Amino acid sequence: MKCPYCSNLDTKVIDSRPAEDGNSIRRRRACDECGKRFTTYEKVETIPLIIIKKDNNREQYDRAKIEAGILRACYKRPVSAEAIQRTIEAIETEIFKREEKEISSNLIGEIVMEKLKNLDPVAYVRFASVYREFKDVNTFVAELKKILDK
Repeated sequence: MKCPYCSNLDTKVIDSRPAEDGNSIRRRRACDECGKRFTTYEKVETIPLIIIKKDNNREQYDRAKIEAGILRACYKRPVSAEAIQRTIEAIETEIFKREEKEISSNLIGEIVMEKLKNLDPVAYVRFASVYREFKDVNTFVAELKKILDK
């Protein structure tokens, strides 16, 4: 690893530990030349995932979009930030373990709804009403009945 201070190519790892997110490794390094210390993060490189939208357009996967949808669905609900982050991570894990280069937005929406159903029923209905584009109250009631019957 190149030293950010003197550009020397010889640095050594002093300490390694999992980063706070659990998905990367935090390393403390020291430069052999200037002696300064710095921190690096090592993360597994994933293949770029392309999302096939409903209109057949394609765009690169963006975690922030899933996060925004879940936060909107959980707005003013008694769901902790930790539970929301765990849910987002579980969704990502399920998406990426398929090891596909392209995935439909419909499939991602179904995965999100399944995880929200377990997290908070009201958040699930909020998300489903937007995702499935409920046209009237009857559609909304039919979705509620599905939840109540289980």
